[in-house]
Amino acid sequence: MAAALPEVSGAPGTKPTLTFPDAAPSEELEVVVLSRGDGALVEAGQDIEVHYLGQSWQGGVFDNSFDRGSSISFPIGVGAVIAGWDEGLVGQQVGSRVLLSIPSHLAYGDRGVPQAGIKGGDTLVFVVDIVGVS
Repeated sequence: MAAALPEVSGAPGTKPTLTFPDAAPSEELEVVVLSRGDGALVEAGQDIEVHYLGQSWQGGVFDNSFDRGSSISFPIGVGAVIAGWDEGLVGQQVGSRVLLSIPSHLAYGDRGVPQAGIKGGDTLVFVVDIVGVS
């Protein structure tokens, strides 16, 4: 049976909206390519540039780059970000919009990030637009 995942509305390049199902989140990393780009493949060790929205499962948005009006860049596949990003974004194509449902053991675990509104054990959902790599 397929995992229950949020529905994403909004076109790539614009701030998405998530609608959550009345179901528990998957305990595994779920990766869904919502819109496949035609750029280069993201490789571990590269710097990736993304726009993103992050929301706790059936909770509030805790961060997004769309409202700030600027993308962010960081090393991917080397442990610089949560494991769910490393595992879910390496191998994707530039230009893609990807949905990541990340269980807590691949995110912030039992400690969470209280100052960001992320409780311990939270499953995090991200919609990520891959802008580029270098």
